[in-house]
Amino acid sequence: MRSGGLVMGLNRCNIGKYIELYKEACNNPNLTVYDVSGVNRDKEFFEPSKQVGQDTSKYKIVPPNYFACNLMHVGRDELLPIALNHTDANKYVSPAYTVFKIVENDALLHEYFFLMLKSDERDRYFWFHTDSSVRDGMSWTDFCELEIELPPLPIQQKYVDVYNAMLNNQRAYETGIEDLKLICDAYIEELRRNMPGEPIGKYIERFDERNGENGTQNVMGISVYKEFRVPTSKVNRNELSNYKIVKPRQIAFVQTTHNEKVFAYAFNNTDEDIVVSSVNEVFSTDESKLLPEFLSMFFNRIEFDRYARYHSWGSARETFTWTDLIEVKIPIVEIPIQQAISDIYTVYRERKSINEKLKAQIKDLCPILIKGSLEEAKKQVQ
Repeated sequence: MRSGGLVMGLNRCNIGKYIELYKEACNNPNLTVYDVSGVNRDKEFFEPSKQVGQDTSKYKIVPPNYFACNLMHVGRDELLPIALNHTDANKYVSPAYTVFKIVENDALLHEYFFLMLKSDERDRYFWFHTDSSVRDGMSWTDFCELEIELPPLPIQQKYVDVYNAMLNNQRAYETGIEDLKLICDAYIEELRRNMPGEPIGKYIERFDERNGENGTQNVMGISVYKEFRVPTSKVNRNELSNYKIVKPRQIAFVQTTHNEKVFAYAFNNTDEDIVVSSVNEVFSTDESKLLPEFLSMFFNRIEFDRYARYHSWGSARETFTWTDLIEVKIPIVEIPIQQAISDIYTVYRERKSINEKLKAQIKDLCPILIKGSLEEAKKQVQ
C-alpha cells in the first residue's frame, strides 16, 4: 500500500544504499586539542580531544548533520564509536575516523538512523562483524551491509521529534549548568586581575607514601578530563606495593604533558584512599590557607593547561614537575571566600553528574523509540 509516494509498512534494505563517504581534509596544519574532537563510547563528540598530531592538515572535516565513526575501535570497545554532528559548525577529527553522510533520499532521516545505532543490540552486531586484524576493526564494506528496517518518513519524524524533545530538555538543563561555571570563571578572572598572585609552594606539601604489601587495591588512573578513572590498561592488583597513596582531599597529577596536552590531575573528594602509579606526584594543601577545591578551580581552566604546556621542559617527554608546580602563582583570598566560590563550583560538578545520568537515560530510551516506530509501521499494513 502506498501513501504520498511512500511505501506503507517497513522497507528492508542495507544501509549502504543511503550512506556516502566524505573525505574532505581541513588543510590546516595547526589545529590544537581545542579545535579537534574525538568520539566517545557514549556516541558523542567530546572536546578537547586528547591529543593531535604535529601536522593536522589531513584531519577530516565533519560538516553539520554528518557522522564520524571509528571503525578500527569496534573490536576493542565492543561497540561502534559514532557521533552525529548536531551543531551548525564543522567539527574536525583525526584521519583515523570514517566520516560519512546520509544521501538525499525519501526513505531515511539522518536523525532516525542515529537513533537506530544507539542500542546495545546494534553494537553487538558490529562487534560480531569485526575482522581478525590486529586492531580487530570493522571494514566500511561490512558496515554498509548492515540490514535495517525503515518505517515511512512520517513515522520516523514522529519518533525523532519525541527524541529531540527529550534532548532539548536535557540540553536546557545543561545550559544552566554551564551558567554556574561561567560565574566561577568570571570570579576567578576578577581575582587574577585585582589581586597579586602568590607562589603556591608555601601552601602545599609533597606527599610520598607507598601502598605496601597489604594496602588498598583501589587503583586509579588520572584522565585528561581531570578526574580519577579506572585504568584503561591491565593492572596487576597483586603488585601495588610501590604505588603512591592519595588520601582523601589530596591531589595527584601527571608530570608529562606531551601526550596529554593538558595538566592532567585529580582531586580525591572521596572518603577512601586511592593508589596511583609511582610516576605521578601527590600533594596536600594547608587548608587553613588554601582549599584543594579552590586550587582545583585554577587547574581546571584552559589557561592553566596552556601555562603547564608552556612551562614543560624536555625533548622526548615534556614534563611539568613538582619544581614547576610550586612556582605557580594564584591569588590567595580568605578561606570563607574560597569556600563560597568552591561551593558554587561543587554544585556545578554535582549537576554535571546528574546531567550525565540524564543523557544515559535518553540513550536507553532510543531502542524503545525504534521498537515503537517499527510496530506502528506494521500496524498500518494490517
